[in-house]
Amino acid sequence: MSQRPVPLDRLPDLPDAGAGLSRAQVAAQQRWGTNDIVSSESGGWRQVLRDSLRDPMLGFLLLTAALFGALGQWTEALTLLAAIVPLLAMDAVLHRRTQASSAGLASRLASHARVLRDGEWQTVPARELVPGDLVEVPPGDHVPADGLLVGGEALQADESTLTGESLPVVKRALPVHGPLPDRADDVHWASAGTRLLTGQARLRVMHTGADTRYGEIVRSARVDTQGRTPLQQAIGGLVRGLLGLAVAVCLVLAAVRLWQGHGWVDALLSAVTLAVAALPEEFPVVYTFFLGVGVFRLARRKALVRRAVAVENIGRVSCIVSDKTGTLTAGALVLAHLQPAPGCDDAVLLERAARAARADSGDPMDQALHAAASAVPSDRLLATFPFTEARRRETLVWQCDGGAMLACSKGAPETMLALCALPPAEREAWLARVDALAAGGHKVIAVAWRDGVGTETPQDEPSDGFRLAGLLAFEDPVRYGVREALASCLAAGIRVVMCTGDHPRTATAVARDIGLGAGDPRVLALGPEADLAALLAEGGRLDGVARATPAQKVELVQALQRQGELVAVTGDGVNDVPALRAADIGVAMGERGTRSAREVAPVVLLDDNFGTLVAAVAEGRQLFQNLRLAFAYLLLIHMPLVVGAALIPMLGLPLLFLPLHIVWLELLIHPTAMLAFQDLPPQGPLAAAVRGQPARFFAPQAWWVILGLGALMSAALVGGYLLAPGPNADAPHARAMALGLLTAISAAAVIGLTGLRRPAARWAALGTLASGVVLIQWPASSRLLELAPLHGSDWGLIVVALVAVSLAAAALARRLKA
Repeated sequence: MSQRPVPLDRLPDLPDAGAGLSRAQVAAQQRWGTNDIVSSESGGWRQVLRDSLRDPMLGFLLLTAALFGALGQWTEALTLLAAIVPLLAMDAVLHRRTQASSAGLASRLASHARVLRDGEWQTVPARELVPGDLVEVPPGDHVPADGLLVGGEALQADESTLTGESLPVVKRALPVHGPLPDRADDVHWASAGTRLLTGQARLRVMHTGADTRYGEIVRSARVDTQGRTPLQQAIGGLVRGLLGLAVAVCLVLAAVRLWQGHGWVDALLSAVTLAVAALPEEFPVVYTFFLGVGVFRLARRKALVRRAVAVENIGRVSCIVSDKTGTLTAGALVLAHLQPAPGCDDAVLLERAARAARADSGDPMDQALHAAASAVPSDRLLATFPFTEARRRETLVWQCDGGAMLACSKGAPETMLALCALPPAEREAWLARVDALAAGGHKVIAVAWRDGVGTETPQDEPSDGFRLAGLLAFEDPVRYGVREALASCLAAGIRVVMCTGDHPRTATAVARDIGLGAGDPRVLALGPEADLAALLAEGGRLDGVARATPAQKVELVQALQRQGELVAVTGDGVNDVPALRAADIGVAMGERGTRSAREVAPVVLLDDNFGTLVAAVAEGRQLFQNLRLAFAYLLLIHMPLVVGAALIPMLGLPLLFLPLHIVWLELLIHPTAMLAFQDLPPQGPLAAAVRGQPARFFAPQAWWVILGLGALMSAALVGGYLLAPGPNADAPHARAMALGLLTAISAAAVIGLTGLRRPAARWAALGTLASGVVLIQWPASSRLLELAPLHGSDWGLIVVALVAVSLAAAALARRLKA
């Protein structure tokens, strides 16, 4: 049994173990601070705005919007400013979420405490407790601080918020006959944030506020471990590179046009036109739009995304560290098996067990018994002998009709079997049944009863003459759909590790039941000094860890991340909060989850279904793939656009694109990039997890394909302009040829990258082609755009380019999916 050090240096001198503090001692002890989980912090919208403006992406959007405004492109400027609004709103929500998370964590503490001071019991705000206070905790109340139990009988606590242990934990008062020891077993400690289920405890406070175990969890929860995501960093680098290149090319173009003698107006018009075409404002806008779409689509899957960038990470998950209690299991104790003794049936066994359980008890086992049994006869209760560690049983004595007494008892099987007159062989057979049930992760009790005669009130608990009623086995059942969801994860190569504070035998039984380790799971029991990093470095399979503390859960997540895993952590309790924050993607349970877990995790499963997480991973992967396709489209279209806008004027020829042409093209490119790719459906089962590769938009081979295809498209565009009849004498005809090619290339990229699998993609491709035909061939619009209608041979070449680019883009799409 593990021990915790007793901070004797924090305690004042006390005359005896049952003494309280004096007013002077309380004043002196206040140097240790108040019993607050977190200090309240004020932060208004100005602080949120200052923090948000540190994001380079927002700064770029503001700068780009200002440039468009200076150029008179108000539509583009307003579009960029509108894109800033959801980003600022997201930061405000995150700021509010942090405050709400702290409030949710603090809500698990008692608000008031009954404390002995100046020789009198009084009720004070729990935040005023100091080390050394003697506190009385009634059953059903939360423990207000960490301390040693120095009084109380039949104590049981719910420690699931700290350890994940779903079953009640037995506690015992520390027998003190002099000075306190410097160390004490865990069984003698009570912790803040836990709840006393049975008995009335007296607690000598040792740690308060942030120094409690609960406070340690809160401190780790408040550390912001979420930096900029890999995609955000990639977009920032891409935008900065393109922006720098655009500025340099604009300056060179302006200088070349001046050197060619075209004058300041022509040089400025050339530079402005190129700037409008080259500024990469679509990339951050499309990214923001796709995140919003991802939030909506995951919400339809019952996965609430509280931090939009989590959409990016959830699709790249390669490992899931799952809490057991409340996530893989229901988190509720239920009666699973009944084994009645000869002469009894299930009904008799349940009736005797319910008679041995107090209806008003806070013990989940007693509640489960009364829920499972039919109505217990309303006989007169004569005496109650509560469960204690010494006796290891609980007995209730009833007066039945006619005045006869009935004693019903339940408790540890070894204890109950010893009360019954059983032959040795039969006793051994019952003990073998107990071992078999316990090996399956069940909590097993035995039930016995004794008939009596007379009406006198018993003064002593009956200790002989009992008859065995049978065995009862309780369990925390596996949630519906977990086995199937886990099988899908394992088939896709997603590693699943169960992490729990439960007993190793219970954890192994659950792991075996849900299919971890192909029915033979490897579950490690962790001690206080366990080195998870070393255990993982040794290699071999690890399917679960038991007896894990919150700090060890974080250590497990970090060790897996160092191995190249992108880790998702699921959980529902306060004990899961540090791991939820340390993970690449934290996933909280929405129905059973504590407010702290829900507020900290960027993703909340509304139905607490592990299968929903698998569906969310599949959805996230498809969204990530769709975003890559959209960015590939933007790169492919911008390359010929920029090359044509820069190279043709540098050759001394008339401008290829006029500002009105750029507006036309941008009106095509923006909606196409945002709408044609966002709802593409997945193809096939959940894709295999990818490990050992840095997060990036495109692999090096894909970049080369994009650059090569973009170069060919640029050459086709410039060649079409130069080879059109009389480019110098008939600039409108040459421009029309180039614009016809560019619209066809844009439609071809959509066709090849999307496969036209959605109506939005089909409409985008058709609309792009239709706009090119109408605006070029319709005399009124062609005159407005300074174009000339094309001939049949020109459109023949455009159709050839359309087919070729469609095939090349389809090949690129296949490479991006590989």
